[in-house]
Amino acid sequence: MTTFKKLTIFLFLSICLSSSWANTTLHDDFLECLSHKIMNSSSISQVIYTPKNSSYSTLYNSFSSNLRITSDFKPSIIFTPNNESQIQAAIYCSKKHGLQIRIRGGGHDYEGLSYISETPFVIIDLRNLRSISIDTEDKTAWIQAGATLGEVYYRIAEKSKQLAFVAGVCPTVGVGGHFSGGGYGMMSRKFGTAADNIIDAKLIDANGRILDRKSMGEDLFWAIRGGGGTSFGLIISWKVKLLDIPEKVTVFNVTRTLEQNATQLVYKWQHIANKVDDNLLLRIFLRSSESPFQHGQRTVHAFFTTMFVGGVDDLLHEMQDSFPELGLVKEDCIEMSWIESILFFVGFPRGTSIDVLLDWNNSTYQTGFFKGKSDYVQRPISINGLEGIWKLFNQVGEYSTELQFSPYGGKLSDISESETPFPHRDGNIFMIHYGVNWREMESSNKHLSWIRNLYGYMARYVSKSPRAAYFNYRDLDLGVNNKGNTSYEQARIWGVKYFKNNFDRLVKIKTKIDPTNFFRNEQSVPPLVS
Repeated sequence: MTTFKKLTIFLFLSICLSSSWANTTLHDDFLECLSHKIMNSSSISQVIYTPKNSSYSTLYNSFSSNLRITSDFKPSIIFTPNNESQIQAAIYCSKKHGLQIRIRGGGHDYEGLSYISETPFVIIDLRNLRSISIDTEDKTAWIQAGATLGEVYYRIAEKSKQLAFVAGVCPTVGVGGHFSGGGYGMMSRKFGTAADNIIDAKLIDANGRILDRKSMGEDLFWAIRGGGGTSFGLIISWKVKLLDIPEKVTVFNVTRTLEQNATQLVYKWQHIANKVDDNLLLRIFLRSSESPFQHGQRTVHAFFTTMFVGGVDDLLHEMQDSFPELGLVKEDCIEMSWIESILFFVGFPRGTSIDVLLDWNNSTYQTGFFKGKSDYVQRPISINGLEGIWKLFNQVGEYSTELQFSPYGGKLSDISESETPFPHRDGNIFMIHYGVNWREMESSNKHLSWIRNLYGYMARYVSKSPRAAYFNYRDLDLGVNNKGNTSYEQARIWGVKYFKNNFDRLVKIKTKIDPTNFFRNEQSVPPLVS
């Protein structure tokens, strides 16, 4: 590259950052470094967004529909690389000039750690890295980290009616973070988590090296399959094992209210949910709203939402044997293809084109305020315990809260706690996801207090020593790192809740792969400091 061309690129980048608050020596140095690393001036103009760009605010605001996540500090640069070498350049220049990076995939981090920071930072947004390559003969797929779950499901179904993959329900979640934190889905009792089905990966480390499974070694490959990839590097892509499924699966969504014996049904469900046939995943969504039987009165609605990897007759036989109290009949059930079940669980009407999985994005969601938390249950919650939850529901508005009871057992229990960093295996009946939503900023304290009060009430009914939590349902209430380099002791407060005994191994791997703690956030695994 000529000196003149380098100067042209640098002048372009400097003009982009000419706003007074961002025009600092730190960022100028970073941009000059980037201009030397990225050879094409037109490429830079297409992948750099600053507050001077008209599209900067639109891009930044698209990162999340959760208005609770706010910060006085926004990135001076949003970087949307088109290839691996551009990511290497950004990592090199960020490390050289002391700028922190945040890695954004789908933007679903519950606490916004993929797009906010209190120190000067750059967002590396992976939206342009979303290619998906399906090999139906090998039954594998290479998936770039910027792809969404909806895109993955669509591309698999496009190639085969008898292959699938197990991961979450929401189509707009990015695979980079979701797979690296575990990845629970509606077939997890049959096939485990997404992380359990990863067979290779490509990652860029803090030194800019591109590593695959062979070159990174089994320790690091272990760590990124459930331990959160952004503690160790930037995941570029995953290679996953595709799963054999029948051409038809069976689903149902049956609702029962308190007037229809929902309390007793939920209590009974706890005794069978982790023991039924592995093909059956029977999930419960609990909400409080107006009773269909008593006008003006609220009640609890229990939605028994189910996926069965098989036909309706086998499902009815299994339900009659294990859970006859629900009163399931054939008319409640629908046989459909696996890809149609993806749309069913999101809530799309029957007959919706699967093309919606490619068109959907975070802007599809109605914006509002949200807080989530999680727990694991190892002994059934008593009738009195459940009734206590129902009473707490009445302290907030209708439709503002939801609890999800997601069953474990099956393949999830067959795998040992140390096989991957995701430790939630045998001994768990189900996982609880707590969620509360609200519309006005003025209601934030009320709703945050409510969910924390519910979480406190639940302490007697859930796992202990540690009180476990699911990493993909990120929760800063569990503890945060100190700014800069945090101590092992500080991080262990939250670390053992997500990873249990696997936390210590994660710390050792972090110390080896990223001893300077370049890849860090409020809940990243820290290196040991000598």
